[in-house]
Amino acid sequence: MVAKFKREYGSGVNALTHLGQNYLEVDRSLIPNLLRILRDDEQFDYCVDVTAVHYPKREKPFDVVWILYSFARNERIRVKTQIGDGESIASVVPLWTTANWLEREVYDMFGIKFEGHPDLKRILLPEGWKGFPLRKDYGILQQDNEWVQINLGIESGQ
Repeated sequence: MVAKFKREYGSGVNALTHLGQNYLEVDRSLIPNLLRILRDDEQFDYCVDVTAVHYPKREKPFDVVWILYSFARNERIRVKTQIGDGESIASVVPLWTTANWLEREVYDMFGIKFEGHPDLKRILLPEGWKGFPLRKDYGILQQDNEWVQINLGIESGQ
């Protein structure tokens, strides 16, 4: 599978293993097509998770990560790509409906937008919440105190 991707995409795909777990680092422009191939041709028929990681000092500070599973192969793979702050990435909801709420969570916690998502809005936090709590530069105590005071009229227990 990796050899096929390397022939097709060259340096746009790098296969790596860390602690026995396989993953592909993929150029952002290749993501929609590569994920479709993983589902259709390689039988990764279940999207286990979509998540992100924030590296605030990096030029492209976010990794978006898809964790896929193939029942036929009994195999798991992770696919990740880097994106910049304010950039968006294509939604995979058309490929795996399980990605719907997963993408909403990534949006809610990191502020990453998924183009073509059918209902991209906060899923865990209230609509009036400011910022994105899983960014490493987020001041959770200040936001929590402010939100509790404004919306509940009490002092936060934090």
